[in-house]
Amino acid sequence: MLFQLFTTFMRIGLFTIGGGYAMIPMIEREVVEKNGWIGREDFLDLVAVAQTCPGVFAVNISVFIGYRMRGVRGCFACALGAMLPSFVIILAIALFFEQFKDNAVVASMFKGIRPVVVALIAAPVFSMAKTAKLNRYNFWIPIAAALLIWLLGVNPVWVIIAACIAGYFYGLYRDEVPDK
Repeated sequence: MLFQLFTTFMRIGLFTIGGGYAMIPMIEREVVEKNGWIGREDFLDLVAVAQTCPGVFAVNISVFIGYRMRGVRGCFACALGAMLPSFVIILAIALFFEQFKDNAVVASMFKGIRPVVVALIAAPVFSMAKTAKLNRYNFWIPIAAALLIWLLGVNPVWVIIAACIAGYFYGLYRDEVPDK
């Protein structure tokens, strides 16, 4: 099982361009759909926790999934699998980048990759919105949070704390109000 965890996250790390957020659909496909290691709602919870922790998102989520599956040894297997491809690729790029950084073809390729990376980051947003059960009554919450962070420069930590407090009080309210 440790080897399977390692190779799964190594494959994800090797074939995902665009960083941790771009990895979300691939991690979800492998961990939730293909292997059934965790449920979709648990995955969404792990994504939320991984985002709030300091460090690299992809490593954080791999550690949480590894720990859920095989404890501390699972953490190391998943984290190493997630980090190793990036480390090797960045090392290779660092060795040869000076020779190619002014090449027009390479510069054009990087410009072409940028819009795809945006799409890779945007795609999991829709998937997570479904799992989070966003609807016409609560769709404004992520929009308001994004605007607070993006336009007003509010620290995301404060937005998360406010959401936790609001969720707690909403839960109290929902428990007191009988279903119709």
